[in-house]
Amino acid sequence: MLGFTIVGSFWLELVFKVRVLRRFRRLLKSLLPAAILFLGWDAYAIAHNHWHFDFHQMLGIIGPFNIPLEEYLFFIIIPIASIMTLEGVRKVQSHWKVGDEDDL
Repeated sequence: MLGFTIVGSFWLELVFKVRVLRRFRRLLKSLLPAAILFLGWDAYAIAHNHWHFDFHQMLGIIGPFNIPLEEYLFFIIIPIASIMTLEGVRKVQSHWKVGDEDDL
């Protein structure tokens, strides 16, 4: 599913030149707060046996806090795809403002 997400949205970086990946600091400011919060939530839930991951559907690479690689990638790829989609729409609908136009 993460591969489909990459194929389905990362082309916007090239075709519409949305420059999401080029504005790395801005991207990190968008990704880190949510990633830290939800990875912390994952770590807590895993540690307290509130949920688990099906090892038959994973690569088998487990990172810090017993969280699978796919979960870390999810909290990177999905938000980037969402931001790219938003920026792609903004590029096509140039009159659509979200408040940070001076930073572009």
